[in-house]
Parts: sequence; C-alpha cells; structure tokens
Amino acid sequence: MSSLSPEEQLIKLKRGCAEIISEQDLLERIKLCAKEKRPMRIKLGLDPTAPHIHLGFAVVLRKLRQFQDLGHQVVLLIGDFTARVGDPTGRSETRKVLTPEEIESNARTYRDQLSLILDPEKTEVRFNSEWLMPMSFADLLGLTSKYTVAQLLERDDFTKRYKGGIPIGVHELLYPLMQGYDSVALRSDVEMGGTDQKFNNLVGRVLQREYDQLPQIVFLMPILEGLDGVQKMSKSLNNYVGIAEPPKEMFGKLMSIPDSLMRRYFELCTEVDMVEVDRRLAQDHPRDCKMWLGREIITIYHGAAAAQEAQDEFVRVFSQKENPTDMPVFRVTPELAPEGKVGLARLLLAAELAPSNKEARRLIEQGAVQWEGEKRTDPGDLSLGQGGVLKVGRRFCRVEV
Repeated sequence: MSSLSPEEQLIKLKRGCAEIISEQDLLERIKLCAKEKRPMRIKLGLDPTAPHIHLGFAVVLRKLRQFQDLGHQVVLLIGDFTARVGDPTGRSETRKVLTPEEIESNARTYRDQLSLILDPEKTEVRFNSEWLMPMSFADLLGLTSKYTVAQLLERDDFTKRYKGGIPIGVHELLYPLMQGYDSVALRSDVEMGGTDQKFNNLVGRVLQREYDQLPQIVFLMPILEGLDGVQKMSKSLNNYVGIAEPPKEMFGKLMSIPDSLMRRYFELCTEVDMVEVDRRLAQDHPRDCKMWLGREIITIYHGAAAAQEAQDEFVRVFSQKENPTDMPVFRVTPELAPEGKVGLARLLLAAELAPSNKEARRLIEQGAVQWEGEKRTDPGDLSLGQGGVLKVGRRFCRVEV
C-alpha cells in the first residue's frame, strides 16, 4: 500500500480530473480500504470496438496507473458481451453489432497496447460474458426491475432520438444496465471513465445500492481535444496521436497542435510539474515549449533516446529543410505513368498520401504539396523524370520510377 496519507493520495489523484462523485466519498473509501488492509478496486470498462490506443484514451489509462502506483488494483473489464450491443453514447442511430471474431481481435490488440501504460502485475482483466452470458430471463427481469424507463430516458442521447422519432432498440436501453451490473459483479470501489460516460457510471452506483453494496465512486477524466484543437481526439477523425506510433511520427503530429492546447496536453498527457509548465509557457518560445512537450510524451512510451532522436529529425527536416533519413518508397508502374507523366492528384491517391481524389486536389490547391522541394498547386500532369521526393504536409514519400 502507499506510504502517502489518504489526503495526499486524493491531492495526487485529482490532477487533471474533470469530476469526482464525490471527493469526500473517495477520501472515505481510501481510508476504509486502508483500515481493511485491501486495495481499492478501480474499474474501467472497455468495449473493444477501437483497439488502437491514442493519447486521448491514454488520459484515463494514465490515471489508472496512478491508482496502481498508490497500491490499488485496476480491473479492466473487456465488454465482449456488451460489445454485441454497442454503447449508444453519442450515437444518433443504432450501432453496428460486432462479430465474436472482431471482438476477440480487438481485445488482443487492447491487451498488447495497455502494457505500455499499466503495470500487468496490478491489472486484472475480466470479460463481462462471465456473468451476463449465463443470466436467465428471470435474472434479466430482476435486473430491469431495479431501474425505471424514466431514469433511462434522462440520458441525453436517448431523449434526442426519442423526440426526433429515431428508433431506439430495447437492447440499447439495456446497455447502461449491463454496464452498471458489471460494477456489481466486480464489486468495484471506483469506476473510471471519460465525461461522456457519466450516465453509465452513475447507473452502476444505483445498482450497487440495490444489491446491498457500497456505491462506487465515479471518477471522470476530461475528453482530450485532437490535433485540430476542436473535436475530441479520434482515429476516425484522423486527429489523433497513437501511443504505438513511431516516435518521429508522434513528434511531428505533436508539433502541429495549436499553441493554446499545450498546457492541457502537459496536464493530461505528462507528469511534469504544472508550476514549471506555467513558468516556461509564460517566458519561452512556443516552439521550444512544444518540442519539450513532444519529448516528454514520447519518452513515456518510447524512452528518452527515441524522443531526442525524433526531435533531432524534426529540426533537420522542418527547420533545416532537409529530407528525412528514412521515408516510405512508392514505385510508379508503367500503367500509372505510361509516358513518365501522371496527374499529381492521382499520384497522391496511389501513394496513399490522400484518402480520395477530392482530398488530393484540395491539398494541392491549398499549397500543401511539394515535389522535389518546389510547391505544386496544379493537380494536372507531373513529369516524374528519374523520380524524386513528394511531400504532403508533414509527410514524405520517395517516388521511384
């Protein structure tokens, strides 16, 4: 157990959190567990639908690691059963049901990446099919009797869909109850989640009372904005930094965040003392602070040497205007460029530097594309010669003919 007092633990845990329901309950639970000589059980539910972990999701995972470092037990609940329903949070329509094969594949990826943050020795991994699969219809009726339809419709997602005449499956109404019952089955002391999970986590408190358990403390972490500085970090929005990405790619992405987000990234993605952060943000050049941020984050996942190497490469490429030491190679086939010429937009699409022809043309017209160091704003034919280096934004590709 931790040598820190309960009050000191609370101060440490509060860094960066959005809301604790409630702080006093958490303090009392820490004291109770210390008296009973047992660690608190800290639950995090995961529906394995998006297995690549990015910095936004790591915000919650890093807080879990803090709990572990204080001597508490983390319980990762892989929602292999609830994933067959899909969390309706933030959804305007019914979510596609995953196959068992997709669930197992995603769960394996989660387990591999989680070890980059969590201590495996203090991490218990459970699957909610353990208790939800064997439930009889009588068991289900007993569970549903402990919550009302009015309570479920307080959820903003359901209210909007109901008023908008958008269908809501009965199985979706059961999702918060299933997630809440997970807390009962695990006897969790604390449930972690993002602020978008507040409703689901509060259901767990209600159900634990109904099953004569101490209600869990709900510990909510903020949603981290992505590289655009506006929308939440998401792989689908392509505004994310994956924790398993190569260090040089991570560094380049982090250098592109808006200056206004630096303090938030320091607070939620690093352990740097915020007094020092505020001092340096006030007096140092934003570029230097952003490089510091990049080094701190990459050091966590790849080590200090890789972080310094990533910074050196960034300076060489983007400050000194040199080409990267290594870059992907795209070999042009005769079919693509029969006379040594190819439409620039078509080349970007073929080299996977743009997701569509429309996006390729937009990048070109906005001046984001260079060929051999020269900006190209015409999406038409490009003479390839003996090949060269194609640059799109911060991405490079060596084109060989």
